[in-house]
Amino acid sequence: MNANRLIASIFGFIALIYVLSSSVFVVDQRKFAVVFSFGQIVRVIEKPGIQVKFPAPFESVRFFDRRILTIDNPEAERFITAEKKNLLVDSYVKWRIVDPRKFFISFKGDERLAQDRLTQLVRSALNEEFTKRTVRELISDQREQVMQGIRKKVADDAADIGVEIVDVRLKRVDLLAEISDSVYRRMEAERKRVANELRSTGAAESDRIRANAERQRDTILAEAYREAQKIKGAGDAKATSIYNEAFSKDASFAEFYQSLEAYRNTFKDKRDVMVMEPNSDFLKFLRKK
Repeated sequence: MNANRLIASIFGFIALIYVLSSSVFVVDQRKFAVVFSFGQIVRVIEKPGIQVKFPAPFESVRFFDRRILTIDNPEAERFITAEKKNLLVDSYVKWRIVDPRKFFISFKGDERLAQDRLTQLVRSALNEEFTKRTVRELISDQREQVMQGIRKKVADDAADIGVEIVDVRLKRVDLLAEISDSVYRRMEAERKRVANELRSTGAAESDRIRANAERQRDTILAEAYREAQKIKGAGDAKATSIYNEAFSKDASFAEFYQSLEAYRNTFKDKRDVMVMEPNSDFLKFLRKK
């Protein structure tokens, strides 16, 4: 009898432990907890901490990640632009679960199915945006507009499946190899044409500036020469007046000074030879008296 009671007590203790272990669970701050009762969602628990439920099989719990997750396509995808050019696009998506109830109903809680669905949505949005724009617009000035349009389109669809799109980014946008070569050649030809135009414009402007500078130089030199001649003429006239005034006061000195000037100009070069009479008037001031 005592043995039966002991066995019953042991089984009761084990049953109690099972009930307690299957009734108490901990919700991590990085997780959502969804409580099910016979396959139906009973409640969603977002607050972290210790929670209680009915033991299995009456209630069960599943956990879903509430952190930001990443979809990074391993291979670039091909898209066509408005001018019918093929582009290789490498993108990634940042997303997270915000409504576990909708998420479970949409994908039975399978993150892989959710990623496949989001990848399709992003691909569709990329295709729609790329077909409306040229390569230049996608690579340069309208790239941010493209990103905003994609995020908006994907976010609206993602909200219906309990998911929030945090960000969508393009890591790389490249032309196909055969198209890149033709585009680069065309761009090179265009740059050469522009460079030649700039060189021609620069050469013409250089010639114009040089001609203008030479014309101004000639004008300045002519005005300077005219002014110099004017000043020189005035100086000569002034000097002549001074000489006349000085020489009129002493005629003999004037004759002597003019003879000295004549001697200086005549005997300036040692190679010059003059043949004249010793009693010539030209030499009268050189003769010893």
